[in-house]
Amino acid sequence: MIAWLRGSVQRKTADSVIIDVSGVGYLVTIPVSTLGSVPEPGNEISLHIHTHLREDSLSLFGFATELEKGLFQLLLGVSGIGPKLALSVLSGLAAPDLLAVIGSADDERLCAIPGIGKKTAARLCLELKDKVRQLAPAAQLQTGAGAPVLSGHLDDAVSALVNLGYKRSVAEDAVKKIDQGRPDLRIEDLIREALSMLMKH
Repeated sequence: MIAWLRGSVQRKTADSVIIDVSGVGYLVTIPVSTLGSVPEPGNEISLHIHTHLREDSLSLFGFATELEKGLFQLLLGVSGIGPKLALSVLSGLAAPDLLAVIGSADDERLCAIPGIGKKTAARLCLELKDKVRQLAPAAQLQTGAGAPVLSGHLDDAVSALVNLGYKRSVAEDAVKKIDQGRPDLRIEDLIREALSMLMKH
């Protein structure tokens, strides 16, 4: 089984990358979350790989972080979830966000992902709620040592700021500062005040 690849980018598309490793080109399918970390052709890349075997094919799926790969493998363990839908889930929510959504059983946010209906969302939360806790340390490493995975209205506020173009780490810092000591602040006000703070810097 191939678990890791390091080589030069030969070609990349919206959902895949060909990695040249010692003259051999490996076609690796990737989620949108990983696409942003893929450099231009000719540059070196390293990806965590999940090798998916079927009777008639062998497919490689690549991820920028161990956390993404771990979540992908957990998703594949859920009845009715194949590689295509698992990639769609990871493309719809960043890995730390997905951890928080499943951990808090937020069916509505999962239903916003193409291909995920209410029954599938409920099944994902039910089957993975306890399992995702094992990935929490990896999430903390990805978001910063000791940084908790945000949930609830805080996570929604951060996602809104990220969608406006701010880096996640910057958005998290702003949201935490505004929220500190004001747990009852409405999400609309939280976003507005955090945005106002960021615009002053």
